[in-house]
Amino acid sequence: MSLATADLTHPYAAPHAVPAGVETTPPAPTRHLRAVPAGTEPRGFVLYVGIDDAKAAAAGTDLGAIVEQLKKLTAQLAPSAETYAAVALAPAGAGGRDVDVVRLALQDPSALTKHRQAEDPEPEKRSGVVIDLSRKRILLDEETAGVTYKEFELLQYLVLREGRTIERAELISALWSDSDDDAPNERTIDVHVRRLRSKLGAYEDVVRTVRGAGYRFDRHADVSIRYASTPSPDFF
Repeated sequence: MSLATADLTHPYAAPHAVPAGVETTPPAPTRHLRAVPAGTEPRGFVLYVGIDDAKAAAAGTDLGAIVEQLKKLTAQLAPSAETYAAVALAPAGAGGRDVDVVRLALQDPSALTKHRQAEDPEPEKRSGVVIDLSRKRILLDEETAGVTYKEFELLQYLVLREGRTIERAELISALWSDSDDDAPNERTIDVHVRRLRSKLGAYEDVVRTVRGAGYRFDRHADVSIRYASTPSPDFF
């Protein structure tokens, strides 16, 4: 079941001579429905009335009285017609046009579509991640990521060995010297990787965990690497 839109149109009539003293009656408006799909037929109509209690009171009436008058008018025009009235409710102070609130409350398709379009935020523009080895920085959607010296070293080591799974022991021996007091072990290296991933945000999966083996750099379509003009060392 669906809704169509009712129109009142006045057909154009070509001008013609009218004898003096003869009154003319303008043509009655023609009523027709728009957007009636094939295979359907009109079964009634909805008249959205936008008015709140305050406006009705200012006009010397109330919502119940307006409804009763409309039902009586319908019974006079078409005695066999059935009527049903519903009152649209909205949170106090919600604002907006009364008739729009009514259409939304009664699930009018076009009003719902317009409302969703207004509510849906524009998709976030993402330009991707740039791993700039020449300048030792990471850009996430054109914003510089706040990685530490050691976190960039870790990512760079994986990038320069793209596609290869690097064992934890190799990462430790390559990026920390024996004299480093803060050198991790094969269990705590995961903490360093986790911190790096957290700073990569939506692109954290470029650093892939290979269960039981180590870590690997996976390049995606939205990842680009800027290499230095000379081979980039693992230490800098």
